[in-house]
Amino acid sequence: MSEKRSCTPDDKFDGSKPSVIERGGTLQGFVEGYNVPYIIGSETDDRYNFGAADTELVQRKLKQRHIQMIAIAGTIGTGLFLGSGRAISGAGPLGALISYALVGTVAYATLCSVGEMASLAPISGAFVHYAARWVDPALGFALGWMYFYGQAITIPVEITASQILITYWDTSEAHAIGYTVVICIAVCLSNVLGVQYFGESEFIFAIIKLTLITGLLIAGLIIDLGGGPNHDRIGFRYWNNPGALARAGLVDNIATDRFIAIVATFVQAAFSFQGVELVAIAASETRNPRRNIAKAVRRVFWRIVVFYILGIIMSGMLVPYNDVLLLNGSNTAAASPYVIAIQRAGIKALPSVINAAIFTAALSAGNSYLFCSSRILHGLAVRGQAPRFLLYTTKAGLPIVAVFASCLFAPLAFMNLSAGSTTVFNWFVSLATVGGFFCWASINLTYVRFWQGHRAQGIDRTLLPYHSRLQPWLAIWGFCWTIIFILVNGFTVFFPEQWNLSNFLTAYINLPIFAALYIGYKVMKRTRFWRASEMDFLRGIPCLEETEEPEHPPKNLGEKIFNAVF
Repeated sequence: MSEKRSCTPDDKFDGSKPSVIERGGTLQGFVEGYNVPYIIGSETDDRYNFGAADTELVQRKLKQRHIQMIAIAGTIGTGLFLGSGRAISGAGPLGALISYALVGTVAYATLCSVGEMASLAPISGAFVHYAARWVDPALGFALGWMYFYGQAITIPVEITASQILITYWDTSEAHAIGYTVVICIAVCLSNVLGVQYFGESEFIFAIIKLTLITGLLIAGLIIDLGGGPNHDRIGFRYWNNPGALARAGLVDNIATDRFIAIVATFVQAAFSFQGVELVAIAASETRNPRRNIAKAVRRVFWRIVVFYILGIIMSGMLVPYNDVLLLNGSNTAAASPYVIAIQRAGIKALPSVINAAIFTAALSAGNSYLFCSSRILHGLAVRGQAPRFLLYTTKAGLPIVAVFASCLFAPLAFMNLSAGSTTVFNWFVSLATVGGFFCWASINLTYVRFWQGHRAQGIDRTLLPYHSRLQPWLAIWGFCWTIIFILVNGFTVFFPEQWNLSNFLTAYINLPIFAALYIGYKVMKRTRFWRASEMDFLRGIPCLEETEEPEHPPKNLGEKIFNAVF
């Protein structure tokens, strides 16, 4: 016996277990023509809450323009504006370009993978739940907690970056505490007020960041071509002298030493890209998530090319890699290649404007990381992998307890005000970045299993709102490179003159932490690796009619422009 059901707005999946029927029955309604075979569920499946009605807990209040701008610029922070200078000083303009381009392909592969899975299941927990649902519940547990702490400890990193940027105007140490307090309150308040306020603030921040990036690229090109007040035409002068590739200074062989310098910049480049997965985390609170996620993912490729690749090329043309201002360790706009070039070109007013825009970028990144950590924590609670009190949401659908729990990490920013705690604080940066590699690796691994599950069950994934024709090769590419990044991110500590126990621990401590989380949960819960033929693509996933509103064609020129931009 087999049967078919059609999902309608009144026929919502509330988490109840589907009746056990013969394989071959299908459920329609996720996407027109997208038929999902019924899975003959076992009683043990219910331990992982795959059918949890999490869509009832949070509300979809992020609009189309919010999610598009979050996808384009949501997590762009100091890593792009100031990190590019550090990458150039470490590997040279060509070395930095190679590093950013390689990490960019991995980031794009990861976003394509998570975007396709989110287009099927825009639910709480996002890729953490996907890992539990399509790979192994133990992987979801380990990934969720590692991602939570990685995002949570990045909140004070960006708050501190914001406070340091203020020192460009006010160097008083007495005022630093006050600035840090105000920034902490602003970041937390943006999330506590509700997702709509988070969306509006990120929309405004994104516009500022995009305006800044565009303006810097144009200003950089003008200065490079000799259009500044000093009329000095730079061209590719610095690619010839001191050169396109810098040395790491670790081995005598020039070629090997330059290669080491490039590899050493991978972590710096990755810090600039991390957070691209935010669009999937926000899916459970986005209106028309399937349609908007598809749009967002398709446009991210151009974001990477224009903002990151063109940006690093322009930065490498404006200053030599051995410039003393790049090497002075400043974390304000004074260390930006653009500001250095602007000042030397004789332009006096712009550096302060740039520093102010970078300040908003750091504030925005801290805002986004707090959002990510709170939603992942709430998603873990939905699946029974975190304390139940974190499930609580307000009437407006805000997971307020999870938000407050994430806000508790913000005061760690005060550690950087103490000279003795600065080293510990710097560990946070490395731990968060390496933890991000584990996230990317898990997302791509999960997608490979997702692809295998569709193939084994005869489901046509090309009928999803978003899919990539380059899959599963994109996911395989992303997975392999992130594993390499994890292994080589701290390799320089193995050179005798570079050995440092604290650097070694921050580079590799995440390996035993992740293993302990995975093995511990697997032993306690006796989970197993899901077979492709038994993966659940049905329970707890809202159908198309539950999430998507009718799309109305633009009526005038203004609406056409709006749809093209957002």
